[in-house]
Amino acid sequence: MSRARKLGIWAGVLGPLGVVLVVVALVSLWTGYHGTTVASDSMSPTYTQGQQLVYERMDGTGVRRGDVVLYSAPERYQGAVVMQRVIGVGGDHLVCCTGEGEGERLLVNGKPLDEPYLAGGIADGMHHEYAVKVPEGRLFLLGDHRSNSRDSRAFPDDHGGTVPVSAVHGRVTDDYTGLALLGVAALVGGLMALTGLGLGIAAVAVRKRVVVPPPAPWAVQV
Repeated sequence: MSRARKLGIWAGVLGPLGVVLVVVALVSLWTGYHGTTVASDSMSPTYTQGQQLVYERMDGTGVRRGDVVLYSAPERYQGAVVMQRVIGVGGDHLVCCTGEGEGERLLVNGKPLDEPYLAGGIADGMHHEYAVKVPEGRLFLLGDHRSNSRDSRAFPDDHGGTVPVSAVHGRVTDDYTGLALLGVAALVGGLMALTGLGLGIAAVAVRKRVVVPPPAPWAVQV
């Protein structure tokens, strides 16, 4: 097999494969992750106003208790996107609260919920008792700064303050492994595409090269 043909084959493999890898990685980054800015201190001290965050796009069916999500409900907050923590999922029974001050705890299915992220360790801060059975397909959401958060507690007449899982836009992530892997994939794909392009150019150059054989030693010189 000629050198030009070998170069052409490698160019035909690496180039398209690299382009596909770049496109898939960039599309995954664009559709799978978004950035947001924290609009208030209702989630402090975990996230403070003005902080830049990354969230992964997903619906509410995949979220778990303890996840911080972004959601919007047309009948609340003028439809604005807000950030709150998932405290209860479908089927959970929530009761507020047991204990006082920093020892105050929210009960989930009869057990005190450990919430190390709370501002001042206060589980409620509103001095208002409530009990909610979360309907299936809905979520009960609270801010981490309980005394400075207008969350599910403010809407007791609307399904106990819960929101449908379909209202969720995404989940805040502090793990950037997925982002890093997609970035590396895009970089590798770009290098493969450039290498394929270079090999393709080299293959064309080799094909066009004209080889002039040396004169035979017995040739008659005029």
